[in-house]
Amino acid sequence: MVRLVSTLLSGLALLGAAAATVADLTPDNFDDIVLQSGKPALVEFFAPWCGHCKNLAPVYEELGASYAWAADKKVTIAKVDADAHRSLGQRFGVSGFPTLKWFDGKSDKPEDYKGGRDLESLQAFVAEKSGVKAKSKAKAPSEVVMLDDKSFGEVVGSEKDVLVAFTAPWCGHCKSLAPIYETLAQDFKLEPDVVIAKVDAEAPNAKATAQEQGVKSYPTIKFFPKGNSAPIEYGGGRSEAAFITFLNEKAGTHRAIGGGLDALGGTVEALNEVVEQFYGKWADGAEKAKEVAASAQGKYKDYYTKVFEKIAANEEYAEKEIGRLEGMLKKGGLAPEKVDDLTSRTNILKLFGKKDEGKSEL
Repeated sequence: MVRLVSTLLSGLALLGAAAATVADLTPDNFDDIVLQSGKPALVEFFAPWCGHCKNLAPVYEELGASYAWAADKKVTIAKVDADAHRSLGQRFGVSGFPTLKWFDGKSDKPEDYKGGRDLESLQAFVAEKSGVKAKSKAKAPSEVVMLDDKSFGEVVGSEKDVLVAFTAPWCGHCKSLAPIYETLAQDFKLEPDVVIAKVDAEAPNAKATAQEQGVKSYPTIKFFPKGNSAPIEYGGGRSEAAFITFLNEKAGTHRAIGGGLDALGGTVEALNEVVEQFYGKWADGAEKAKEVAASAQGKYKDYYTKVFEKIAANEEYAEKEIGRLEGMLKKGGLAPEKVDDLTSRTNILKLFGKKDEGKSEL
């Protein structure tokens, strides 16, 4: 039961929302925001089920963030779900997704955007059309490891799980992937046994590796399990969520969108079973947890014994400690490592929390 609930929570933890830097348009507000405001606007017509739209989403959010300072008076970055609001798509001749159109703020006849779907291309287009330059936040140092013919063999096959994207500088899909891949690397930067890497397959010092790996199109993405140089071809989606789900499954990690931990982060499966088995028998559970922890893996394996012992002395301990730790998390201002620590302890404590006695399994 503990495992089932934790798995459900883990799935929910992957559902995140980006900051609202892009205006959401509907038939009710489209004319007011786009046609009658006097401001130019770039509008993306998308559909939630569209794979290319999902790939564009983080880039487009970043574009919106870079123009947030000008949103009130100078330029609008907006999007419309043209599947839910088909009348708007039909009104402007949208026949595929994503479709981007530029409205000059004076006419109801937009110009189709035909440039690249990378951030630099979109920013250059908006700047050229509006005369307003983007203001991007200083980027965090890249956590993507660049590999070449020499370093590839040193990293792949080591005691780390390695995800490698083989790219080419001229490849449009690679440019669209780049910000997502950078975000993914940031998400996993606290995982010591996971490497997010890239190979410029057309660089003179990396061509041989690309050829050896049979790379014929870009981007090609492969996963190399720790201690193994035989890759698993990645054929999933290219969204942050898709990559995280894949890596969690293959590397045994518990990351969520944004880089935090999901509801299983920090927990140890063998000890989760001890909690389930000895729930309410705290003193006995402490002895069993100590025994299981001796042969288990996991940074927080000994924390289970401590919690068992604390609850044996005070049955309110878990609830009070959860409240204390969650209070610290809500205050913010913590280093990522501290957030991971508090989240891990909270996840474990929740396994000891009070059960709903009014419900029973069928």
